[in-house]
This record gives sequence, C-alpha cells and structure tokens, in this order.
Amino acid sequence: MLTPQLFELRKLKMPLVRPFRTSFGTETVRDVMVVRVVTDHGEGWGESAIESDPLYLSEFHDAADHVFSDHLIPRLFASGPLRAEDVAGILEPVKGHRMAKSALEMALLDVQLRAERRSFQQYIGGTRTAVLVGVSVGITDTIDELVDVVAGYVADGYQRIKLKIEPGFDIEPVRRVREANPDVMLQVDANTAYSVADIDHLAQLDPFDLLLIEQLFGEDDFLGHAELVKRISTPVCLDEAIRSLDHTKTALALNAAHIINIKPARVGGYLAAVKVHDFCAGLGVPVWCGGMLESGIGRAANLALASLSGFTLPGDISATKRYWSRDITEPFELVDGRIGVPTGPGFGVTVDTAFVEEITFERRELRPA
Repeated sequence: MLTPQLFELRKLKMPLVRPFRTSFGTETVRDVMVVRVVTDHGEGWGESAIESDPLYLSEFHDAADHVFSDHLIPRLFASGPLRAEDVAGILEPVKGHRMAKSALEMALLDVQLRAERRSFQQYIGGTRTAVLVGVSVGITDTIDELVDVVAGYVADGYQRIKLKIEPGFDIEPVRRVREANPDVMLQVDANTAYSVADIDHLAQLDPFDLLLIEQLFGEDDFLGHAELVKRISTPVCLDEAIRSLDHTKTALALNAAHIINIKPARVGGYLAAVKVHDFCAGLGVPVWCGGMLESGIGRAANLALASLSGFTLPGDISATKRYWSRDITEPFELVDGRIGVPTGPGFGVTVDTAFVEEITFERRELRPA
C-alpha cells in the first residue's frame, strides 16, 4: 500500500522539431503536463496528455488545474493508504476528466511497480521485446512537401505512415503519397473533420489500399460511422469516440468500426486501456496504440502497452527524434521499424529532473490538508 505525501504538477514547454498541423491547428511548441507523486515508498511520474485548448477532447490545461487541485488529488489524500488499482474507484464520483485521472493513476503505478521491482510490461503481461511502430505526418503547405516528408520517414525505417487529412487536403495528397510508396502501410486520420454528407467524397480513398481510415466524424457520431462502414471498403477505425470500455462495446455492437485506436489517457488510464485491449482481443478486433506527442514518460508506457498480444497494428509511438531534439528521459531509437520496450522497474525510464526544471513554466505542489 502507498501513502501519498505530495503531488507535484508541472507544465513544460517542449519545442517540436517540426511544426505539426492537424485540422485543430498547428503546434510548434507543446505544453506538456506531468505529475510527480511522492509516497512513503518513493516517487513516481505520470503524464496527462491533456492539451492547452479543448480542441481534441473537452479537457484542457486550465480546467485540469482546478480539477486536479480541488477534486481529484484531495480524494486520493483522503482515501488513506492505497494501491494504483484503487485510483479509478476512488475518483469515479468525479465525472469525466479521464486524462487527469490517468496521470494520477500512472504516477502511482510507477512508484508502486518501482517499489516491487517490476516493470510495467511484466505487470500487464506484455511479451514483445520490441514493437512495430509508425509515424504520424501532419498536414503540410503543399503536396510536394508532404511527399518529401514521407520519403524521409520511409528512409528512416518506418513501415507504417499515417497522414492527417482535412477537407481540401485529402484525396490528391493520399494519391501522391501512395504512388510514391506503393508498398508502405498507409493510413489516414481526419480527427473528426468531416460529416456523413462527405461519405461519397471519402469513398474516393478506397482505391489506395489503406490500412485504415480513422475518426472521420464527430466523437459521438457512432451511427454516422456505422453508415460509413456500409458504404466504403477501407477499414474504419475510431479514436476520439473511444473514451471508455463502454464506448468500445457500443461502437462494435453498432458495427461502427473494424479497428479500435486505444489511447490510454483518453480511456482513463493504462489499466482501463488493458481492459479495452482484452475485450477487443476476445472478439478478434484489431487494436493499436495511439499517441498524443508524449514525452518519454508516456512513450515508455505506450511501448509496454503495445507489447500485449492484441496490438496487431503498428502504433503511433515514434522515435524520440520525430518530435523532440531533447526529451525529459533517455531517447527511444527506431531499429528496423521497431522500438524496444523498457524493462526497468515502473515505466523503466529515468526523468532528467534538471532539464524538467529548466523547461518548467508552471509548478504547483499539493499536500494533505
């Protein structure tokens, strides 16, 4: 059992090596939220994946500040000694805020496993020593630029490429990339940028032999995606729509998806993500691990999660240099299209606390009342 003595919340400014554009906008610097917990058994680190603005999902930094300090962390302090497995139940009365809850569970899971001298991979039963990963490519100013960027990632050894698309930047860019890379695993992601009225237009993507097409419509539009499944031949994957195991069950019951993207923070944490994986694996539904431009803390945990047997498609867990010139942990390297799974205690990475201090622009400490 763990007794939390301190939660430290930090926001970090981490410049991206290349601007990353989606239908939500363009990022050049990412504000990353991390959590450090100090307990009677040591300290652990978690990462929230919450973004600065409520554009991907409803959670955003300013709201998270309030919910962390006034609702979630006080409940953990009041609960007395606990285990990481207890966190979801303790925080369940607070509705939503899954990414915030995930960060707290993650930090406590890290310290718990470090105290037990177990890796996260061992804890969840992952078996792969390295996982096949892909790279996500943002929208570019021109199609020629996109083709050049993709060529660079293919040369780096990535075997799966994901293209961001939006109205006005979809059919022709995908056509050009496919013509230049006839054998690469290729998929596209719309981040909810389209509506059911666009299905006939989007059916023009069918000839490009895509691995999948991801989250075309709004996060709550299960029926629209079910209609999409009927009218295109490309496999349909849901992302933003999958915020819990119940959402997964609903999507599959309605035949609204062939494939599920599991983002741990989005579904409420890594323990919830394992449950989604197990459910899908039981039905033979392919899953893959999505990414949120995490630091090395989240990247390490994602790699361990993706080592589970049901993750049959490459995840968005790119090498460190894809996003950061310097990370807050040791870097992850791509070797033959794969990245090795950390095997050390907890999430298996060491946080560079001096660098964290250097790039922190906001810090808060919360202690028991």
